[in-house]
Amino acid sequence: MIISPASRIQDVHEYYFSRKLEQIRRLNDQGRDVVNLGIGSPDLPPADEAVQATVRAIQSPANHGYAPYRSTPALRSAIAGWYASTYSVRADSETQVLPLLGSKEGLFYISMAFLNPGDKVLVPNPGYPAYSGVTRLAGAEPVPYDLDENNHWWPDFKALASPATDLRGVKLMWVNYPHMPTGASAQPELFRRLVEFGREHGILICHDNPYGLVLNSEAPMSLLSFDPGFQVSLELNSFSKSFNMAGWRVGMMIAGAEAVEAVLKVKSNVDSGMFLPLQSGAIQALRAPAVWHAERNRTYAARRELVWRLLDRMGFQYGREQVGMFVWAKAPDSVANVEKFLDEILDRAAVFITPGHIFGSRGKRYARASLCAPEPRLEQALARVEKAL
Repeated sequence: MIISPASRIQDVHEYYFSRKLEQIRRLNDQGRDVVNLGIGSPDLPPADEAVQATVRAIQSPANHGYAPYRSTPALRSAIAGWYASTYSVRADSETQVLPLLGSKEGLFYISMAFLNPGDKVLVPNPGYPAYSGVTRLAGAEPVPYDLDENNHWWPDFKALASPATDLRGVKLMWVNYPHMPTGASAQPELFRRLVEFGREHGILICHDNPYGLVLNSEAPMSLLSFDPGFQVSLELNSFSKSFNMAGWRVGMMIAGAEAVEAVLKVKSNVDSGMFLPLQSGAIQALRAPAVWHAERNRTYAARRELVWRLLDRMGFQYGREQVGMFVWAKAPDSVANVEKFLDEILDRAAVFITPGHIFGSRGKRYARASLCAPEPRLEQALARVEKAL
């Protein structure tokens, strides 16, 4: 190549799952038939009403042109209504709701809208790797903050406020509860302290909230409930996990009007709006009744029992109160290197489980197993691992 890549990508690596899924594809091409418990891609279908609404909209010749950059008023209104009924958060659909082409898009747009080169961003360790990736792409510096099992996987606010932690230049803080990968639940005290921390230090608290409806025994919560007027917080949400629509790439940001306008300036220069039939399907998905969500959770609960058995067989320890579509488990002392152990499981049993180190150094002794596989495949994984061990 005669033109060198931009310096901004020198410290940004290809996403772990991009590389690992290619390895799994090659193994499958060799006939290995890998049971993939690595990625959280729902295998259950969306609500049939959402699919049918999309099909009807596709059949209309009027729905194949460019869509509004803000998406349609109908979708924004449906999102605002869903936030009101689900989280008791009142958002103005005209000024405080911005649909996105998946919430992962929002991570980048928020970073581009608020960060200058040299700014700092607090990112959780362990946490979603994309938080650090988008920070570096914006020319800013990710500053990891440790989460610990003995502190409920919450931030250590005392450590963050201590002189040892230099908050000068910190502009954003990424948080994610229910937490991925650990499954730690959202709690009122945690959200109150996050908002207080943001106000005290002038930091925008960016809450990534896609897991609140999945295997959650408590009422789903929004950080925005604790920040009237959305003064120091914004929130991303997604159709991927709660509505089984990961491939549709439909997400949302709820924030103050000024934050929405800032993000829209970036978004409108990158995409040309969400396909109108997808918006029709998303509106219908938001109307899914409680019984539909309960059925999804019953399916995941049955699968989780099998994943627990699999982890038991491997000697890993986990908490049964976790929220979301994964199980986060700690390796036994007999396993010296978790990544190497799981690579051996992949090689000998054709079962892929994600090593926790990809979520940060605090995940080095852990593994994450997905519930996004049918029960027969999970039973197959269990049998294979038992034989391999």
